[in-house]
Amino acid sequence: MDIKEKINKTPLTCGVYLIKDAKNSVIYVGKATSIRNRLKAHFVKKASFARQHALTETAADIDYIPTSSPEAALLLEAALIKKYSPKFNVALKDDKSYPVLKLTINEEFPRLIIARRKADDGALYFGPYTNAKLLRKALKLVGRIFPLRKCSNPPGKPCLYYHLGQCLGPCSGTVSKDDYKKIAEKTIMFLEGESEKLISALAEDMKDASDKGKFEYAARLRDEMQALSSLIMGTATNFSSGKKMVAVPIMIQLEDLKQQLKLAKIPETIEAFDISNIMGKEAVGSMIVFKNGKPFNGGYRRFKIRTVEQIDDYSMMAEIVGRRYYRLLKDGEALPDLIVIDGGKGHLMSAKKQLHKMRIWQVPVIAIAKSFELIYTQEAKEPLGLDPASPASLLVQRIRDEAHRFAINYHRLLRGKKVFASELDNIAGLGPKKKRLLLEHFGSVDEIKMAEIDDLAKVKYINEKQASKIYDYFKQV
Repeated sequence: MDIKEKINKTPLTCGVYLIKDAKNSVIYVGKATSIRNRLKAHFVKKASFARQHALTETAADIDYIPTSSPEAALLLEAALIKKYSPKFNVALKDDKSYPVLKLTINEEFPRLIIARRKADDGALYFGPYTNAKLLRKALKLVGRIFPLRKCSNPPGKPCLYYHLGQCLGPCSGTVSKDDYKKIAEKTIMFLEGESEKLISALAEDMKDASDKGKFEYAARLRDEMQALSSLIMGTATNFSSGKKMVAVPIMIQLEDLKQQLKLAKIPETIEAFDISNIMGKEAVGSMIVFKNGKPFNGGYRRFKIRTVEQIDDYSMMAEIVGRRYYRLLKDGEALPDLIVIDGGKGHLMSAKKQLHKMRIWQVPVIAIAKSFELIYTQEAKEPLGLDPASPASLLVQRIRDEAHRFAINYHRLLRGKKVFASELDNIAGLGPKKKRLLLEHFGSVDEIKMAEIDDLAKVKYINEKQASKIYDYFKQV
């Protein structure tokens, strides 16, 4: 395949392209709003400058990296030029006429700002960048992902940027130095063009946080990973080596999952089930829905276990799956494209058996093991192993984590209600709000029992009549 044939196979989207010589060395890096059109300008049209003619004569291969925006392409272009030092990128070699990005690591809490030139002041510099207007937009974009401080003179209290989620608020003590340093380190990796490495590291950290039950932190890492994924859409695609794009946008994740599971079509609607029965009590089930790779909160469902009294996850899973699809069939609603079960082979077989009882044969069902790189299917004896950083694995991780979060939250809600059910329920005139305020004020029912009428009346919404009623009740029991 010659250069012109390869150009015709490149996308019309924005991104970065790399031109290589016969020794596979990168000789030119460029950005474009349309990769194909820009490459055609290099190779298809007659070269009008000696340097351009020399470039086309030396070129033997091309790579390309699609991005989601021109701003992302600008940042990636500069990072790759720094990495490869291509001989035809003379305009950016030690050029002092273009702006740079400056990370002030010489400060206690570094800032990322635009500077006119590099200086020997202990800060880190990235660039130069050829388009100042685009760079200003890119800086805002990076700031939304990595919320480093914006103020040169910190106000000492949370500012507007903090309330907008664009600053961690280090000046007001809302973030530790270590946590802030980690954000700065991620910023460096991103600006140095190590997005794929950064996303893989975030995926591992997210898995570790999820395994330890740190779901809020895992969700924050997931959001960072998705934001990065939306900027850099893939790694370089090389025509000679046949290396395929390792991309992470949602539709790529869905396509990869389809291929990995050998599905007939892209799973646009995915329903995932989980069981939560901590300590064998208050067993509950939950179902979440993903539509086109994104959570669809309106489809979420919760289930109290009705038919299983003992600790039996398999039977519980069969119950909630049966109840879900019995209702769907009864109401004449569409079945999902994929059903995901949290658990192993036994959970999978319990769910499939229940589905077959309802004559639901056509919907593929998989189970995710505790180590979520392993996926069980009915067709294969051994589980399918996924690369943790693969697009399909990223999607599976998000689905499993969301199912866990929803199930555990429901379980906590029920436990909270059970704990809340106390002797206060026997006192007429005390609704949920007043009971909550009493418990928040005194800390426990035992403290309420010991309180005097005047103390009880100090609680918001508790008048003297009600305070007397509460006092008299506990004096009688």
